[in-house]
Amino acid sequence: MMRVDIGVSGVIVRVEPQNLDVEALRELVETDGSGCIVSFVGLTRGEADGAEVKRLEFDAWQEKLTSVLHDISTQALDRFSVNFVVIAHRTGVVEPKEPIVCIHVSSKHRDEGFKACSWLISELKVQAPLWKKEVREDGEFWKAGLG
Repeated sequence: MMRVDIGVSGVIVRVEPQNLDVEALRELVETDGSGCIVSFVGLTRGEADGAEVKRLEFDAWQEKLTSVLHDISTQALDRFSVNFVVIAHRTGVVEPKEPIVCIHVSSKHRDEGFKACSWLISELKVQAPLWKKEVREDGEFWKAGLG
């Protein structure tokens, strides 16, 4: 699977099959007119329900995923009056401590940035066509819901 990179004015969306370079994604954020960058990075936990997590396996409806991430990002630009959004999500195998999702938002003021970032991760979890299998020492478990 190859990396998908969609960019339009104010938004960059990436779906990464190999790794998320959080700092490289941060460098893509345009900061003209901004007073801050607010970031969220979701990591694979090494433990769940008292069992060691060996890895997560993400499957996605690739075309729909990029569309959903783009749509919620453009909504965040308007809804929270932020300047720029970079949003990226992993697919495939993600080991403990590795980034799963990364959101960087630039805005004039921190309040709007924090609200936009929080709203984006919440909407991603509700709307994104992603399926997650948790591979643990005690078995494999498909996690309910999207995102």
